Amino acid sequence: MRSVVLELSTRILHFPRALKRGIALGVDVSSCVLAFWFALYLRLGEFVPLSSHHLIAVSVSILVALPVFSLFGLHRAIFRHSGSLALQAVGRAIGVYGLIYLTVISVVGVTGVPRTVGLIQPLVLLILVGLSRIFARVLLGNAHRKSAHGLPKIRALIYGAGFSGRSLSAALDSNPKITILGYLDDDKRLHKNVLNGRTVYSPEDLDSLLEKLNVTHIILAMPSLKRSRRNEILDRLRRSRVAVQTVSTFFDSVSKGFKSSDVGELDIDDLLGRAVVSPNRTLLSKNVTDKIVLVTGSGGSIGSELCRQIIGLMPKKLLLVENSEYALYTIHEELLQRANLNKIALVPLLSSVQDGNRIRRIMETWKPNTVYHAAAYKHVPLVESNPLEGIRNNVFGTLCVAEAAIENKISDFVLVSTDKAVRPTNVMGATKRMAEMVIQRLSKDAQHTKLSMVRFGNVLGSSGSVVPKFRKQINQGGPITLTHPAVTRFFMSIPEAAQLVIQAGAISNGGDVFVLDMGGPVKIFDLAVRMVELSGLSVRDDANKIGDIEIKIVGLRPAEKLHEELLIDGDSMATIHPKISRAIDEKIDSQDFDKNLELMRLAVNAGNTEDALRLLRDIVMGYSSPDGNLDLLHLEQIDLAR
Repeated sequence: MRSVVLELSTRILHFPRALKRGIALGVDVSSCVLAFWFALYLRLGEFVPLSSHHLIAVSVSILVALPVFSLFGLHRAIFRHSGSLALQAVGRAIGVYGLIYLTVISVVGVTGVPRTVGLIQPLVLLILVGLSRIFARVLLGNAHRKSAHGLPKIRALIYGAGFSGRSLSAALDSNPKITILGYLDDDKRLHKNVLNGRTVYSPEDLDSLLEKLNVTHIILAMPSLKRSRRNEILDRLRRSRVAVQTVSTFFDSVSKGFKSSDVGELDIDDLLGRAVVSPNRTLLSKNVTDKIVLVTGSGGSIGSELCRQIIGLMPKKLLLVENSEYALYTIHEELLQRANLNKIALVPLLSSVQDGNRIRRIMETWKPNTVYHAAAYKHVPLVESNPLEGIRNNVFGTLCVAEAAIENKISDFVLVSTDKAVRPTNVMGATKRMAEMVIQRLSKDAQHTKLSMVRFGNVLGSSGSVVPKFRKQINQGGPITLTHPAVTRFFMSIPEAAQLVIQAGAISNGGDVFVLDMGGPVKIFDLAVRMVELSGLSVRDDANKIGDIEIKIVGLRPAEKLHEELLIDGDSMATIHPKISRAIDEKIDSQDFDKNLELMRLAVNAGNTEDALRLLRDIVMGYSSPDGNLDLLHLEQIDLAR
């Protein structure tokens, strides 16, 4: 019998939506008839056949109920997902229906129908309609879970039994892939209590719960928890061989509720275990709000995040300058709705920063107040193999944009730089340091434009970043490839970096090299281990031969450093922002720099890789390749083949 019911409900589940809606209408019509008949029984004490007078009252019930139910969305709901909110909608609909029906039957009156039926029938109808929704949820929900058999099953505990945790639990009830087993919470007063049918457990019992309940995942739902305590919890969980996921902080903090799709990977700050300083709203808005803002490289990792932050600060116009058509299309489409909603002009502009005429026309036409120059070739091995293009884009592209900004008397210009510019061992770092020097040189003579640079380390989650790479390798079962066990890097999240770039530009006096506080350097090996363990897996090594994921050392890439630096001379001055300092770098000899820059231009235009790299080493103090001997013939062949 049970299998027959399950088979029938599975077939109903796959009916066309119009047919299922028709069935729902039929059930509600039948409920109206049954509710009237049962109301007569309650009033008269016996079941009586329905007369023509009774059919008038039944018709009134149906004609009132169906429009009211449709108005309250009772026929648009997906019954297998019906929960407390759906039952509340039923209650409101019956309330409105009851007032109308009571007026017709009890106040106006229908011949042959007791007036008390106008009060009793809506109450009976409420029970019947409510039970029909509950029955549909149980019946079709079971069928849906049966049809989803074979999908990966997640058996999860929610860490946090507060409002966020309970809301998340309710949202995940309809997801056939996830079974919520209960809650973990630090509040001892909640332990062993039952919330929405699920027990609240102590985190101290986690190890026994993992085995007893066969837990596969822990989902963090603690939006207000301090970072220090959050780090303690994560360190505890990574030793328990259970996958840890979190909920989007946006949905943690608003009352719109959760969706199962909001559960995802731990965010970057969880992986780093670092606290983020709240931005200074005054500095954020100073060069952006009600201004015309231009971002070069607007489709890149940093450029696109700058655009996301800027659009939220209500500029007058946002100019998106990007060389890649697809990248420009992507960021423009992403921001368009927000721009239209807030009446912000969003202008997509295809252009290479190397195209001086095009860049000048853009600035002459749109007259931006602030320019953020994020366009750059930044992938170390690629630039190492294409040095002339790296110099052309990173050095002369920067020169082109900065000169156009000065010519058009643009108020503020900010260059996005990198820690690889400090004592560089690769072409990319050397070209970014030379781009800094270009800005320092131009700022000496710029009267109407404040030019500055912001130098910071790696941003996690950007293209080429280790985090998405490691996640992909973990999902594929490994191995994780690491260049060297001792390699370290400075890290911060892309949103934090973009916010600090905007704030740094706002405190510039012109010619400043700002350095962002990245915290301590992160050992990449430790980051890889942390990611493996927070995925519920273990590292396979000599001490653990049966581990899940191997970390394979593949050797440093060409021109790659073991450790990065942020300061050239090792000294800096504090600013009004606790995360931003002003670097004290060497002074530039303007005449020598101008002469060498022109020689560099000639070498690049002539395709002379050897002269260009020699000049790069002469101009950029401390630049040298790790082995001191670049394969110039190989590089020339690559550049000539383009």
